[in-house]
Amino acid sequence: MSAKEHIFTLGIEEEFQIIDPETRELRSHIQQILADGKMVLQERVKPELHQSIVELGTEICTDARDARQQVVNLRTELAKLAAQYGLKIASAGTHPFSHWMDQLITMDERYATIVKDMQQIARACLIFGLHVHVGIPDREEGIDIMNQARYFLPHLYALSVNSPFWLGQNTGLKAYRQMIFERFPRTGIPDAFESLSEYEDYLKLLVSTNCIDNAKKIWWDVRLHPFFDTIEFRICDAQSRVDDTLALAALMQAIVCKLQKLRRDNVTFRSYPKRLLDENRWRASRYGLDGKLIDFGRKCEVEERELLNEMLEFVSTEIEELGNEAEIAHIERIMREGTGADRQLAVWERTQDMKAVVDQIVAETNEGLTPTTSTTHASAL
Repeated sequence: MSAKEHIFTLGIEEEFQIIDPETRELRSHIQQILADGKMVLQERVKPELHQSIVELGTEICTDARDARQQVVNLRTELAKLAAQYGLKIASAGTHPFSHWMDQLITMDERYATIVKDMQQIARACLIFGLHVHVGIPDREEGIDIMNQARYFLPHLYALSVNSPFWLGQNTGLKAYRQMIFERFPRTGIPDAFESLSEYEDYLKLLVSTNCIDNAKKIWWDVRLHPFFDTIEFRICDAQSRVDDTLALAALMQAIVCKLQKLRRDNVTFRSYPKRLLDENRWRASRYGLDGKLIDFGRKCEVEERELLNEMLEFVSTEIEELGNEAEIAHIERIMREGTGADRQLAVWERTQDMKAVVDQIVAETNEGLTPTTSTTHASAL
């Protein structure tokens, strides 16, 4: 299989912080950026619940190289738009010290409904995620692959932890974002589904009983997307560096490719119960790469990096077939040098200054982008 023949397209959504470079606080400024951004970025820029959050989404990408180009271009354009208003963009799972009470809610019917339904839980949900879609046209296969991919969620989470601070405090966790988000219903690792029809019946039941008004209000860590033929991974914190985003996306793509191959060869990767996966999910949130996860087969604790090396070996053929060697080499760099959370904590330990942490996040978010000195719009992508 050549990279051009595969079906496993990529789509990447990143949620960014809008930062005031003087105070380093979040700025509720999405309306102005959206107004200008629609001219340049069209439907690839979207609002989120709070006006200090802006989401960028790529178009369907054929491979990781295509995805990298789109992510770099989108970040560059957003940085230029923010610079017109004297603002910066930053990417991390939480802002180190800004308070959710100071943020304006986006004026939109969808978000008004969420706040009406969820109240304080919604207003306090000032978090930033990375969502990766991997194409899977056969939805029956998609359910099976979603069930099996759940095992890898804590591994992906440990690689992506990037939210150690909340409301100006060191939480002691490498990833606090999911602790905020899991106050919402229908979050976390889903149960396994026996079939596509069981999954669809579940969605229909929730809609018919007014639990949700549409299937997008299923916010699990991984889901078969209700409208696109994709498996969507939602567990990861927003990543500061482009390289980290692309490395995680490439790894998710390889995992889906491997699991689909196994299924077509009638080899089933074991589907573990949620109660066990949740133990590893917690450990990943607390310790990132520096803890141990449970190896369910061996029934023992294993160093996280050892399990990650096993996972990379498991998908090594698919990495090569997809042409993702460069991206996966960056996974190995994360394992050597640490995660976004580790880098944030290093700055904090050195400076004891939350503003310096924000500066670090801003600098990493802008690595490799076109300089934003211009005050005029760049040409449309």
